[in-house]
Amino acid sequence: MSYKNLEIWKLAKEIVIEIHEMSLQKLPKHEMYEVGSQIRRSSKSVKSNIVEGYGRRYYKQEFIHHLIIAIASNDETLDHLETLYETKSLSDEKFYQELHSKIELLGRKINSFIQAVKEDHKSPR
Repeated sequence: MSYKNLEIWKLAKEIVIEIHEMSLQKLPKHEMYEVGSQIRRSSKSVKSNIVEGYGRRYYKQEFIHHLIIAIASNDETLDHLETLYETKSLSDEKFYQELHSKIELLGRKINSFIQAVKEDHKSPR
């Protein structure tokens, strides 16, 4: 099995691509280098920490540690998205709502995945 089979990685990848395109196509030029840059980095951090955690999956605490960092980066991504919308730098309400929902869903899925990792590591092998 590969991290690429994980549902949370697939959703994180989809979000990274949407945010990258949004930051280049839907934001004013000045935001591309300010909040646009920050939201790109935080969304990529979610995906990267899922990958790094998966690479350390045999070490329960390290696996969970990276998944928790992924949640924190996901929360940061959501905050940046809300800031862009509230400041009217992002004015496409439908896009905002759909992306906001995906980011929230990813947070819930990562939390559920952490619980599954905790349970799986408790079971005797």
